[in-house]
Amino acid sequence: MGIFNSKKTSDSNDEDKKEVIDLGKSKELKENKEKVEKTEKSMKDLYVEEGLKPSKKGAKNGIAYRVLVKPAVTEKATNLGALNQYVFIISDKANKIDVSNAIFEVYGVNPTSVNIIKMKGKKINRGKVSGRRKSFKKAIVTLKKGETISVYEGV
Repeated sequence: MGIFNSKKTSDSNDEDKKEVIDLGKSKELKENKEKVEKTEKSMKDLYVEEGLKPSKKGAKNGIAYRVLVKPAVTEKATNLGALNQYVFIISDKANKIDVSNAIFEVYGVNPTSVNIIKMKGKKINRGKVSGRRKSFKKAIVTLKKGETISVYEGV
């Protein structure tokens, strides 16, 4: 029994040491919390830093050229040009926010709205073999009055 009693006394000494260590850690934690509170930024500050500026027209950084596949050059798309709307074929994984950012990055213009349409591939028959064309997404981008995109320059 004497063996068991000696262990209990050594355990109690270890607990006292732990309490002393915990008190030291709590002081450090309080100091760290104070530092964090001093350096805390708002969410706006996290997303908009002073060093970041909007990219210039034609800048090739980011994923803009992966989002915008090509402009759709059709009769209907050219008629929409009179209404300040432009049609682009976009990546299957792109969403409205990606398209808006890509338009700003490539053309330097902020769109007022972006509408996305999923186009299903047409069925094709070649003799006995039947198949289907690739499905794709179209984006109709609306701009403010007076703003234009030079889509048809190279066409």
